[in-house]
Amino acid sequence: MENSTKRLLELLRIRSISTDPAYKDDCNAAADWLVKDLISIGADARKCPTPGHPMVIGHIDGPGPHVLFYGHYDVQPVDPLNLWDRDPFDPAVETTAKGKVIRGRGSSDDKGQLMTFLEACRAWKTEHGTLPCKITFFFEGEEESGSPSLVPFMLDNRNELMSDVVLICDTGLFQSKTPAIVTMLRGLVGEEIILTGPDKDLHSGMYGGPSANPIRVLTRILAGLHDDDGRITVPHFYDGVPEISDELAEQWRGLNFDHGTFLGDVGLSNPAGETGRTPLEMIWSRPTCEINGIHGGYTGEGFKTVLPSRASAKVSFRLVGDQDPAEIRKNFRAYVRSMLPPDVSVEFKEHGGSKASQMSTDAPEFEAARSALSDEWPDAAAFVGCGGSIPIAGHFQR
Repeated sequence: MENSTKRLLELLRIRSISTDPAYKDDCNAAADWLVKDLISIGADARKCPTPGHPMVIGHIDGPGPHVLFYGHYDVQPVDPLNLWDRDPFDPAVETTAKGKVIRGRGSSDDKGQLMTFLEACRAWKTEHGTLPCKITFFFEGEEESGSPSLVPFMLDNRNELMSDVVLICDTGLFQSKTPAIVTMLRGLVGEEIILTGPDKDLHSGMYGGPSANPIRVLTRILAGLHDDDGRITVPHFYDGVPEISDELAEQWRGLNFDHGTFLGDVGLSNPAGETGRTPLEMIWSRPTCEINGIHGGYTGEGFKTVLPSRASAKVSFRLVGDQDPAEIRKNFRAYVRSMLPPDVSVEFKEHGGSKASQMSTDAPEFEAARSALSDEWPDAAAFVGCGGSIPIAGHFQR
Protein backbone atom coordinates (compact mmCIF):
# COMPACT_ATOMS: atom_id res chain seq x y z
CA MET A 1 0.00 0.00 0.00
CA GLU A 2 2.83 2.37 0.82
CA ASN A 3 4.44 1.90 -2.61
CA SER A 4 1.06 2.24 -4.33
CA THR A 5 0.45 5.56 -2.60
CA LYS A 6 3.95 6.71 -3.44
CA ARG A 7 3.36 6.04 -7.14
CA LEU A 8 0.04 7.89 -7.09
CA LEU A 9 1.61 10.93 -5.42
CA GLU A 10 4.33 10.90 -8.07
CA LEU A 11 1.74 11.01 -10.86
CA LEU A 12 -0.24 13.72 -9.05
CA ARG A 13 2.82 16.00 -9.06
CA ILE A 14 2.71 16.22 -12.85
CA ARG A 15 0.82 19.38 -13.88
CA SER A 16 -1.15 17.77 -16.72
CA ILE A 17 -3.72 20.55 -17.31
CA SER A 18 -5.14 19.80 -20.75
CA THR A 19 -7.08 23.02 -21.36
CA ASP A 20 -4.01 25.29 -21.21
CA PRO A 21 -1.41 24.97 -24.02
CA ALA A 22 1.26 26.10 -21.55
CA TYR A 23 1.06 22.64 -19.96
CA LYS A 24 1.53 20.61 -23.14
CA ASP A 25 4.91 19.27 -22.00
CA ASP A 26 3.40 18.27 -18.65
CA CYS A 27 0.67 16.28 -20.40
CA ASN A 28 3.34 14.51 -22.42
CA ALA A 29 5.26 13.82 -19.23
CA ALA A 30 2.18 12.24 -17.62
CA ALA A 31 1.68 10.02 -20.67
CA ASP A 32 5.34 8.96 -20.57
CA TRP A 33 5.06 8.20 -16.85
CA LEU A 34 2.05 5.94 -17.44
CA VAL A 35 3.73 4.07 -20.29
CA LYS A 36 6.71 3.38 -18.04
CA ASP A 37 4.49 2.21 -15.18
CA LEU A 38 2.43 -0.04 -17.44
CA ILE A 39 5.60 -1.64 -18.75
CA SER A 40 6.67 -2.26 -15.14
CA ILE A 41 3.68 -4.59 -14.64
CA GLY A 42 4.30 -6.46 -17.87
CA ALA A 43 2.07 -4.54 -20.26
CA ASP A 44 2.89 -3.95 -23.90
CA ALA A 45 2.42 -0.18 -23.71
CA ARG A 46 2.98 2.83 -25.93
CA LYS A 47 2.18 6.53 -26.29
CA CYS A 48 0.04 7.39 -29.32
CA PRO A 49 0.18 10.91 -30.80
CA THR A 50 -2.98 12.84 -31.64
CA PRO A 51 -3.58 16.41 -32.86
CA GLY A 52 -3.86 17.27 -29.15
CA HIS A 53 -2.46 15.42 -26.16
CA PRO A 54 -1.34 11.80 -26.57
CA MET A 55 -3.28 8.65 -25.81
CA VAL A 56 -1.72 5.78 -23.85
CA ILE A 57 -2.53 2.18 -24.74
CA GLY A 58 -1.34 -0.96 -22.96
CA HIS A 59 -2.18 -4.65 -23.27
CA ILE A 60 -1.78 -7.66 -20.97
CA ASP A 61 -2.91 -11.04 -22.28
CA GLY A 62 -5.04 -13.40 -20.22
CA PRO A 63 -7.37 -16.39 -20.65
CA GLY A 64 -10.73 -14.81 -19.84
CA PRO A 65 -12.89 -12.16 -21.51
CA HIS A 66 -11.33 -9.00 -22.89
CA VAL A 67 -11.78 -6.05 -20.49
CA LEU A 68 -10.91 -2.50 -21.55
CA PHE A 69 -10.20 -0.05 -18.75
CA TYR A 70 -10.54 3.66 -19.54
CA GLY A 71 -9.16 6.56 -17.54
CA HIS A 72 -7.76 10.03 -18.16
CA TYR A 73 -4.50 11.52 -16.94
CA ASP A 74 -5.35 15.18 -17.57
CA VAL A 75 -6.74 17.43 -14.85
CA GLN A 76 -8.75 20.64 -14.63
CA PRO A 77 -7.16 24.08 -14.14
CA VAL A 78 -6.41 25.02 -10.52
CA ASP A 79 -7.34 28.72 -10.53
CA PRO A 80 -7.90 30.59 -8.29
CA LEU A 81 -4.78 29.46 -6.45
CA ASN A 82 -5.48 31.64 -3.41
CA LEU A 83 -8.40 29.36 -2.49
CA TRP A 84 -6.12 26.35 -2.07
CA ASP A 85 -4.62 25.51 1.32
CA ARG A 86 -1.52 24.13 -0.38
CA ASP A 87 0.08 23.83 -3.81
CA PRO A 88 -2.42 21.65 -5.76
CA PHE A 89 0.50 19.82 -7.36
CA ASP A 90 2.22 19.11 -4.06
CA PRO A 91 -0.06 16.23 -2.98
CA ALA A 92 -0.06 14.79 0.51
CA VAL A 93 -1.87 12.25 2.65
CA GLU A 94 -3.80 14.09 5.38
CA THR A 95 -5.82 12.89 8.36
CA THR A 96 -9.28 14.43 8.70
CA ALA A 97 -12.34 13.81 10.85
CA LYS A 98 -13.50 11.36 8.17
CA GLY A 99 -10.19 9.51 8.00
CA LYS A 100 -7.16 9.72 5.74
CA VAL A 101 -7.47 11.56 2.44
CA ILE A 102 -5.12 12.44 -0.39
CA ARG A 103 -5.26 16.13 -1.28
CA GLY A 104 -4.01 17.24 -4.68
CA ARG A 105 -5.34 18.07 -8.14
CA GLY A 106 -6.38 14.86 -9.88
CA SER A 107 -6.54 12.69 -6.76
CA SER A 108 -10.25 12.02 -7.34
CA ASP A 109 -10.55 12.99 -11.02
CA ASP A 110 -9.12 10.83 -12.44
CA LYS A 111 -5.57 9.87 -11.50
CA GLY A 112 -6.67 8.25 -8.25
CA GLN A 113 -9.18 5.95 -9.95
CA LEU A 114 -6.79 5.26 -12.82
CA MET A 115 -4.02 4.17 -10.47
CA THR A 116 -6.42 2.09 -8.36
CA PHE A 117 -7.10 -0.15 -11.35
CA LEU A 118 -3.45 -0.25 -12.37
CA GLU A 119 -2.40 -1.14 -8.82
CA ALA A 120 -5.09 -3.85 -8.65
CA CYS A 121 -3.55 -5.47 -11.74
CA ARG A 122 -0.09 -5.16 -10.20
CA ALA A 123 -1.24 -6.80 -6.96
CA TRP A 124 -3.05 -9.63 -8.77
CA LYS A 125 0.00 -10.41 -10.89
CA THR A 126 2.23 -10.36 -7.82
CA GLU A 127 -0.06 -12.83 -6.03
CA HIS A 128 -1.09 -15.11 -8.92
CA GLY A 129 1.51 -14.58 -11.64
CA THR A 130 -0.98 -13.83 -14.43
CA LEU A 131 -4.22 -11.91 -14.82
CA PRO A 132 -7.48 -13.87 -15.15
CA CYS A 133 -8.54 -12.01 -18.30
CA LYS A 134 -7.15 -10.01 -21.17
CA ILE A 135 -6.75 -6.34 -20.24
CA THR A 136 -6.46 -3.26 -22.42
CA PHE A 137 -5.55 0.02 -20.72
CA PHE A 138 -6.78 3.12 -22.56
CA PHE A 139 -5.81 6.48 -21.08
CA GLU A 140 -6.52 9.86 -22.69
CA GLY A 141 -5.20 13.34 -21.97
CA GLU A 142 -8.06 15.57 -23.14
CA GLU A 143 -11.10 14.51 -21.10
CA GLU A 144 -11.18 17.81 -19.22
CA SER A 145 -11.08 19.78 -22.47
CA GLY A 146 -13.90 18.05 -24.33
CA SER A 147 -12.00 15.02 -25.73
CA PRO A 148 -11.61 16.49 -29.26
CA SER A 149 -9.19 13.74 -30.36
CA LEU A 150 -11.04 10.83 -28.79
CA VAL A 151 -13.61 9.78 -31.40
CA PRO A 152 -11.25 10.02 -34.41
CA PHE A 153 -8.66 7.99 -32.48
CA MET A 154 -11.22 5.35 -31.49
CA LEU A 155 -12.42 5.02 -35.08
CA ASP A 156 -8.87 4.72 -36.39
CA ASN A 157 -8.02 2.08 -33.76
CA ARG A 158 -11.38 0.33 -33.39
CA ASN A 159 -10.00 -3.18 -33.90
CA GLU A 160 -7.41 -2.77 -31.16
CA LEU A 161 -9.93 -1.24 -28.75
CA MET A 162 -12.71 -3.75 -29.37
CA SER A 163 -13.49 -5.61 -26.12
CA ASP A 164 -16.14 -7.64 -24.32
CA VAL A 165 -16.46 -5.26 -21.37
CA VAL A 166 -15.55 -1.60 -20.88
CA LEU A 167 -14.79 -0.44 -17.34
CA ILE A 168 -14.74 3.32 -16.72
CA CYS A 169 -13.63 4.55 -13.30
CA ASP A 170 -14.18 8.32 -13.32
CA THR A 171 -16.79 8.75 -10.61
CA GLY A 172 -16.90 8.30 -6.82
CA LEU A 173 -18.56 6.41 -4.01
CA PHE A 174 -22.21 7.06 -3.25
CA GLN A 175 -21.33 7.43 0.43
CA SER A 176 -18.15 6.69 2.38
CA LYS A 177 -19.28 3.13 3.12
CA THR A 178 -21.35 2.55 -0.02
CA PRO A 179 -19.63 1.82 -3.35
CA ALA A 180 -21.45 2.86 -6.50
CA ILE A 181 -21.90 1.51 -10.00
CA VAL A 182 -22.99 4.33 -12.27
CA THR A 183 -25.62 3.46 -14.87
CA MET A 184 -26.68 6.98 -15.90
CA LEU A 185 -24.44 9.83 -17.06
CA ARG A 186 -25.51 13.29 -18.14
CA GLY A 187 -24.40 14.80 -21.42
CA LEU A 188 -22.68 18.16 -21.77
CA VAL A 189 -22.65 21.29 -23.89
CA GLY A 190 -20.05 23.97 -23.18
CA GLU A 191 -20.34 27.47 -24.64
CA GLU A 192 -18.35 30.67 -24.29
CA ILE A 193 -20.09 33.91 -25.24
CA ILE A 194 -18.12 37.09 -25.90
CA LEU A 195 -20.01 40.37 -26.23
CA THR A 196 -18.46 43.46 -27.81
CA GLY A 197 -19.89 46.98 -27.65
CA PRO A 198 -17.70 50.06 -28.15
CA ASP A 199 -14.44 49.61 -30.05
CA LYS A 200 -12.40 50.42 -26.93
CA ASP A 201 -12.84 50.80 -23.18
CA LEU A 202 -14.53 54.10 -22.33
CA HIS A 203 -14.60 56.55 -19.42
CA SER A 204 -17.93 55.91 -17.66
CA GLY A 205 -18.26 59.57 -16.75
CA MET A 206 -17.96 60.71 -20.35
CA TYR A 207 -19.87 57.87 -22.05
CA GLY A 208 -21.93 56.19 -19.32
CA GLY A 209 -25.65 56.31 -20.09
CA PRO A 210 -25.94 56.60 -23.87
CA SER A 211 -23.29 53.94 -24.59
CA ALA A 212 -24.11 50.22 -24.63
CA ASN A 213 -22.38 48.43 -21.75
CA PRO A 214 -21.54 44.78 -22.65
CA ILE A 215 -21.48 43.74 -18.98
CA ARG A 216 -25.00 45.04 -18.45
CA VAL A 217 -26.21 43.22 -21.56
CA LEU A 218 -24.41 40.04 -20.52
CA THR A 219 -25.85 39.99 -17.01
CA ARG A 220 -29.36 40.46 -18.41
CA ILE A 221 -28.84 37.50 -20.75
CA LEU A 222 -27.49 35.28 -17.98
CA ALA A 223 -30.16 36.28 -15.47
CA GLY A 224 -32.84 35.36 -17.98
CA LEU A 225 -31.65 31.77 -18.43
CA HIS A 226 -33.83 30.56 -15.52
CA ASP A 227 -37.38 31.42 -14.50
CA ASP A 228 -38.62 31.82 -10.92
CA ASP A 229 -39.16 28.05 -10.62
CA GLY A 230 -35.60 27.25 -11.65
CA ARG A 231 -36.56 26.00 -15.11
CA ILE A 232 -34.36 26.86 -18.07
CA THR A 233 -35.89 29.33 -20.50
CA VAL A 234 -33.97 28.47 -23.69
CA PRO A 235 -36.64 27.53 -26.28
CA HIS A 236 -37.17 23.77 -26.76
CA PHE A 237 -34.64 23.03 -24.03
CA TYR A 238 -36.75 20.26 -22.48
CA ASP A 239 -37.37 18.40 -25.74
CA GLY A 240 -36.31 14.79 -25.15
CA VAL A 241 -36.22 15.03 -21.34
CA PRO A 242 -37.94 11.97 -19.79
CA GLU A 243 -39.46 11.50 -16.37
CA ILE A 244 -37.90 8.71 -14.31
CA SER A 245 -39.94 5.56 -13.72
CA ASP A 246 -41.77 4.92 -10.45
CA GLU A 247 -39.49 1.90 -9.91
CA LEU A 248 -36.33 3.98 -10.26
CA ALA A 249 -37.73 6.72 -8.02
CA GLU A 250 -38.40 4.09 -5.35
CA GLN A 251 -34.85 2.74 -5.65
CA TRP A 252 -33.43 6.21 -5.16
CA ARG A 253 -35.59 6.83 -2.11
CA GLY A 254 -34.17 3.61 -0.67
CA LEU A 255 -30.66 5.08 -0.81
CA ASN A 256 -31.56 7.40 2.09
CA PHE A 257 -29.74 10.32 0.53
CA ASP A 258 -29.34 13.16 3.04
CA HIS A 259 -29.35 16.43 1.12
CA GLY A 260 -28.59 18.33 4.32
CA THR A 261 -25.29 16.49 4.72
CA PHE A 262 -24.60 16.68 0.99
CA LEU A 263 -24.99 20.46 0.94
CA GLY A 264 -23.55 20.96 4.41
CA ASP A 265 -20.24 19.45 3.33
CA VAL A 266 -19.77 22.42 0.98
CA GLY A 267 -21.10 25.13 3.29
CA LEU A 268 -24.70 25.23 2.00
CA SER A 269 -28.02 24.26 3.57
CA ASN A 270 -31.03 24.80 1.29
CA PRO A 271 -31.59 23.06 -2.07
CA ALA A 272 -31.83 25.45 -5.01
CA GLY A 273 -32.78 24.55 -8.57
CA GLU A 274 -36.06 23.30 -9.99
CA THR A 275 -39.11 23.65 -7.80
CA GLY A 276 -40.67 20.30 -6.87
CA ARG A 277 -37.59 18.20 -7.68
CA THR A 278 -35.50 16.28 -5.15
CA PRO A 279 -31.73 16.90 -5.04
CA LEU A 280 -31.01 13.42 -6.44
CA GLU A 281 -33.41 14.02 -9.32
CA MET A 282 -31.72 17.33 -10.09
CA ILE A 283 -28.24 15.77 -9.99
CA TRP A 284 -28.93 12.51 -11.82
CA SER A 285 -31.98 12.83 -14.07
CA ARG A 286 -32.67 16.51 -14.77
CA PRO A 287 -30.86 18.85 -17.17
CA THR A 288 -29.13 21.96 -15.88
CA CYS A 289 -27.67 25.25 -17.05
CA GLU A 290 -24.81 26.68 -15.00
CA ILE A 291 -22.74 29.84 -15.38
CA ASN A 292 -19.14 28.70 -14.88
CA GLY A 293 -17.28 31.95 -15.33
CA ILE A 294 -17.83 35.61 -16.09
CA HIS A 295 -15.40 38.36 -16.98
CA GLY A 296 -15.52 42.00 -17.99
CA GLY A 297 -14.19 45.43 -17.17
CA TYR A 298 -11.63 46.14 -14.48
CA THR A 299 -11.10 43.35 -11.94
CA GLY A 300 -7.74 44.34 -10.45
CA GLU A 301 -6.96 45.92 -7.11
CA GLY A 302 -8.53 49.26 -6.36
CA PHE A 303 -11.17 50.89 -8.51
CA LYS A 304 -11.39 52.03 -12.13
CA THR A 305 -14.51 53.72 -13.53
CA VAL A 306 -14.31 52.01 -16.90
CA LEU A 307 -17.11 51.27 -19.33
CA PRO A 308 -15.75 48.07 -20.90
CA SER A 309 -15.72 47.24 -24.58
CA ARG A 310 -16.07 43.49 -23.97
CA ALA A 311 -17.63 41.04 -21.54
CA SER A 312 -17.67 37.25 -21.62
CA ALA A 313 -19.13 34.26 -19.84
CA LYS A 314 -18.72 30.49 -19.91
CA VAL A 315 -21.92 28.49 -19.66
CA SER A 316 -22.42 24.72 -19.47
CA PHE A 317 -25.52 22.59 -19.94
CA ARG A 318 -25.85 19.09 -18.48
CA LEU A 319 -28.14 16.97 -20.63
CA VAL A 320 -30.32 13.92 -20.01
CA GLY A 321 -32.41 11.47 -22.02
CA ASP A 322 -32.55 12.24 -25.73
CA GLN A 323 -31.52 15.89 -25.58
CA ASP A 324 -29.45 16.71 -28.66
CA PRO A 325 -26.25 18.70 -27.94
CA ALA A 326 -26.31 20.32 -31.39
CA GLU A 327 -29.90 21.48 -30.94
CA ILE A 328 -29.21 22.79 -27.43
CA ARG A 329 -26.25 24.77 -28.73
CA LYS A 330 -28.22 26.16 -31.68
CA ASN A 331 -31.17 27.19 -29.52
CA PHE A 332 -28.94 28.75 -26.86
CA ARG A 333 -27.17 30.87 -29.45
CA ALA A 334 -30.50 31.96 -30.90
CA TYR A 335 -31.65 32.93 -27.39
CA VAL A 336 -28.51 35.03 -26.83
CA ARG A 337 -28.85 36.80 -30.19
CA SER A 338 -32.49 37.59 -29.45
CA MET A 339 -31.39 39.52 -26.34
CA LEU A 340 -28.79 41.74 -28.03
CA PRO A 341 -29.33 45.50 -28.48
CA PRO A 342 -28.25 47.07 -31.81
CA ASP A 343 -24.75 48.19 -30.74
CA VAL A 344 -23.62 44.89 -29.18
CA SER A 345 -22.32 41.91 -31.17
CA VAL A 346 -21.61 38.36 -30.04
CA GLU A 347 -18.97 35.73 -30.72
CA PHE A 348 -19.44 32.11 -29.63
CA LYS A 349 -16.78 29.53 -28.82
CA GLU A 350 -17.68 25.87 -28.60
CA HIS A 351 -16.28 23.85 -25.68
CA GLY A 352 -17.32 20.25 -26.16
CA GLY A 353 -20.61 18.46 -26.54
CA SER A 354 -21.85 14.95 -25.76
CA LYS A 355 -25.14 13.12 -25.32
CA ALA A 356 -26.32 11.55 -22.10
CA SER A 357 -25.71 7.81 -21.57
CA GLN A 358 -27.71 5.12 -19.82
CA MET A 359 -26.66 1.50 -19.33
CA SER A 360 -28.90 -1.50 -18.78
CA THR A 361 -28.07 -3.44 -15.61
CA ASP A 362 -29.39 -6.69 -17.10
CA ALA A 363 -25.94 -7.70 -18.38
CA PRO A 364 -24.26 -10.28 -16.08
CA GLU A 365 -21.14 -8.12 -15.79
CA PHE A 366 -23.10 -5.55 -13.79
CA GLU A 367 -24.17 -8.09 -11.22
CA ALA A 368 -20.64 -9.50 -11.05
CA ALA A 369 -19.29 -6.02 -10.35
CA ARG A 370 -21.94 -5.34 -7.72
CA SER A 371 -21.25 -8.65 -5.98
CA ALA A 372 -17.48 -8.08 -5.94
CA LEU A 373 -17.77 -4.54 -4.59
CA SER A 374 -20.36 -5.54 -1.98
CA ASP A 375 -18.01 -8.21 -0.64
CA GLU A 376 -15.30 -5.62 0.04
CA TRP A 377 -17.30 -2.73 1.55
CA PRO A 378 -19.45 -2.32 4.67
CA ASP A 379 -22.60 -1.68 2.59
CA ALA A 380 -23.82 -3.30 -0.60
CA ALA A 381 -22.95 -1.55 -3.85
CA ALA A 382 -25.69 0.63 -5.32
CA PHE A 383 -26.67 1.29 -8.93
CA VAL A 384 -26.75 5.08 -9.17
CA GLY A 385 -26.76 7.99 -11.57
CA CYS A 386 -24.02 10.57 -11.97
CA GLY A 387 -24.44 14.26 -12.62
CA GLY A 388 -21.15 14.46 -14.48
CA SER A 389 -20.39 13.71 -18.11
CA ILE A 390 -18.05 11.03 -19.46
CA PRO A 391 -18.32 11.24 -23.26
CA ILE A 392 -16.44 8.02 -23.89
CA ALA A 393 -19.26 5.98 -22.33
CA GLY A 394 -21.61 6.99 -25.11
CA HIS A 395 -18.92 6.57 -27.76
CA PHE A 396 -18.29 2.98 -26.69
CA GLN A 397 -22.03 2.28 -26.60
CA ARG A 398 -22.38 3.50 -30.17
